[in-house]
Amino acid sequence: MKNLKVYKKCLIIVDMVNGFVREGGLHDTYIEHTIKRQQELIEEYQKEKELIIFIKDSHELNSVEHNRFGTIKHCINGTTEAELIDEFKKYEGLVNVLVFKKNCTSFREAPGFIDTIQASSNIKEFDICGCCTDICIVNGVISTMNYLDQINREVEVRVHEDATETFNSPFHNRDEYSQAAYLLMKQQGVKIVKKLGEMKYGK
Repeated sequence: MKNLKVYKKCLIIVDMVNGFVREGGLHDTYIEHTIKRQQELIEEYQKEKELIIFIKDSHELNSVEHNRFGTIKHCINGTTEAELIDEFKKYEGLVNVLVFKKNCTSFREAPGFIDTIQASSNIKEFDICGCCTDICIVNGVISTMNYLDQINREVEVRVHEDATETFNSPFHNRDEYSQAAYLLMKQQGVKIVKKLGEMKYGK
């Protein structure tokens, strides 16, 4: 494992894969509007040589999670749906970049993720963005914060609203579900950043 103690900050980009952004039964191209701000955050972290983590949704055909979303099989390992969008592929393999795959709706459970958090004990700030706000973002953020509380590690967690989005459907109002997720995260002490330098919710 890399020497992770050199890092003071961590950027986590969740599920910006083709299967949620550009193709497949669960994608919503509206999510593309977050890419520009995500790129800005990445470049800020690259300039500061801080840690960047990409989380990729990646399932087998028999994954039980498919049953939770109308039996729509999505982001199957080995397909283009499970790959990062083209804008972010160039970052894979860089010295300060890690990529983890998950088979559930919480990035905390991705194999290797918690080991990385444990090893990067000098990180005091987390910036989080990606999709979907009310599923993998809120689940991953709250479960990770619970873990950090359990080990008495104090950190600041920021979710960037202008770099985070969810899908829209007749049974899933994008704005309503997003706002509910932001309020849940606020209750856990997460800072919701509306845009760079501006706090929407939080201390």
